[in-house]
Amino acid sequence: MRKIAFHLNCLEQGGAERVVTNLAHQFLKEGYEVLIATEWVGENEFQIDPGIRRVIVGPTEEDKKKGRLYQIMRRVTRLREFAKRERPDVLIAFGRKANYRALMSTLGVKTPVIVSVRTDPVGHYDRLADKIQIPLLFWHAAGFVFQTQGQKEFFPKGAQRKSRIILNPINDKYIGVPRPERRTKTVVQSGRLVDFKNQLMLIRAFVKVHEKHPDYDLKIYGGDSFDGTKELLEALIEEKNAGSFVTLMGASDELEKVLNDAAVYAFSSDWEGLPNALLEAMALGLPIVATDCPCGGPRTVMQDGYNGLLVPIKDEDAMAAGICQLIENPDEAERMGENARKIAETANGQAIFEQWKDYIETLTGER
Repeated sequence: MRKIAFHLNCLEQGGAERVVTNLAHQFLKEGYEVLIATEWVGENEFQIDPGIRRVIVGPTEEDKKKGRLYQIMRRVTRLREFAKRERPDVLIAFGRKANYRALMSTLGVKTPVIVSVRTDPVGHYDRLADKIQIPLLFWHAAGFVFQTQGQKEFFPKGAQRKSRIILNPINDKYIGVPRPERRTKTVVQSGRLVDFKNQLMLIRAFVKVHEKHPDYDLKIYGGDSFDGTKELLEALIEEKNAGSFVTLMGASDELEKVLNDAAVYAFSSDWEGLPNALLEAMALGLPIVATDCPCGGPRTVMQDGYNGLLVPIKDEDAMAAGICQLIENPDEAERMGENARKIAETANGQAIFEQWKDYIETLTGER
């Protein structure tokens, strides 16, 4: 039986964790033996099938009593012990620190490693530590998976030559949802309340929209990231006297139901990898206005004027204008929404799984 292992910090609900969970279940269905090696167990994690083996490779309670350098080395040695004991056909790492740990732990071990970059490299892979570790470790990777061309072009040519660009898989529940008979006068967004998603800009933009279209409201769905963003948003809503038409809805497990009949989906991030929330909104056929943020996630899946509108980051006037354009031109908005829905043809779970499977088999020589 083929054996595949994933490595990441935990399975706390987030974009990379969702992708790993989905891929793990699909490989299990295909007859693979699947392991997930994490540093710790989070409080609100994705659930996994009992057939997937979960192994904790982070520092033990005894290790945590030691110094920071010791703990760093212990993380590497415990993952190395895991790789030598389990001998997976491939180890796929998700996330910056997990990528480095996987490469360090398999030096001298015959376990091919696939590095998966899940965010904008600028600001995340350009620190002094990265400038040391990338040339020292990246040569050792068997391959690289990027989400966008912008991610790929950030890294050394050697990494680019043995890489693939693979989109995130869209959860099946967002695919094939019927088009609503009538759209509500609501603009929506979904995603954690966190600084880089710039919901502050979206609220300021929507205040301008509301001046022209007072019968429309804004609903923002997403849990608190506890970085202070929620409090800033609440203060801005109060400052603008917007409480009657801007609502923080909290997290929802039924976004495919609560978003589906909205007039516009507004994506306002300053940077992202390839945002799952945007892919899900596209699959639902929503008319979309999205910031053209680095490292090119929206531009990878959207063509301005065809399946949505792209606007500059941090530009509340452009965001307001885009929302108004879709509100005031409903036929144009529906056309873009129907074109956006086509993303499900190329980014459904099975299609993305097949791309991962093909790449893995190419690297491991199974084909």
